[in-house]
Amino acid sequence: MSAPELIRIVSRDSPMALAQVERVRAELAALHPGIRTHVVPVRTTGDKWMGDLSQVEGKGAFTKEVDAALLAGEADLAVHCVKDIPADRPLPAGTTFAAFLKRDDIRDALVHPGGLTLDELPPGTRIGTSSVRRTAQLAASHPHLDCVPMRGNANRRLEKLAAGDADALLLAVSGLERIGRLDVVAEILSVDTMCPPIGAGILALQCREGDTPVIDTVSGLGDPATHREATAERMFLHVLQGHCNSPIAGYARAERSGELSLRARVFTPDGKTVLNAHEWAGPLDPATLGTSVAVALLRQGARELIDSIAH
Repeated sequence: MSAPELIRIVSRDSPMALAQVERVRAELAALHPGIRTHVVPVRTTGDKWMGDLSQVEGKGAFTKEVDAALLAGEADLAVHCVKDIPADRPLPAGTTFAAFLKRDDIRDALVHPGGLTLDELPPGTRIGTSSVRRTAQLAASHPHLDCVPMRGNANRRLEKLAAGDADALLLAVSGLERIGRLDVVAEILSVDTMCPPIGAGILALQCREGDTPVIDTVSGLGDPATHREATAERMFLHVLQGHCNSPIAGYARAERSGELSLRARVFTPDGKTVLNAHEWAGPLDPATLGTSVAVALLRQGARELIDSIAH
């Protein structure tokens, strides 16, 4: 079957999302020089609503409109951050993942105008973040710091920081890299200090199920190791069935030897309870590894902990 002459790519319209699309376009052009691409930007609920995402059905807030454009035939390919795609439910009927691009940095960065590190921040420092994952971990490790709610794309949060709405920010390293703002980073935090969200640093390419020409064309952009990591992580989240206020963190790592591991944590919002699990796949496939780690946390009381959090 011949490759399409034009692929319409739908994405969120934020600067970071559009930078992600440019990466896809560049990789696609390198793999298939003759194919033209056209960008279809859409504004999602999550980008329009600056309040608590749980008030607008937080899960899927950054993907619903993108999925709708794909299913309506207004685009042929959707570019998503995996961390934004709900894992407790199937993909929208009629769509499928065609590829997971090679994973970017999964770590978080501290942005502080004075260049201080996390351990150097004085008591009462206001950290701008609306992430329950970051807030819970900071409460556990740095209880003398204050988290203040802050949403919006990375550019907007940097503007709010400059305006004095917070004293420092926590942002994804990969996101800052995509918008060319690594210059603002005061410290890159280790995954032990700040465990990343499920799906961190992974871009997923989603197509309509029956669109074989597009699927075949873009599947070559996929990275096998990232595919295994994403599969394990998303199955983990699916089994755990967390909600948008659940402080859940974790990451899989595919070693050069082929070994795959998954480390995950579930927190109470105040950071006083932390459940940990870490397993190696051995003979297990990625989905089975994700299930096994989720079950290990459920045995420790993760279900009761998650269900006790208001949402």
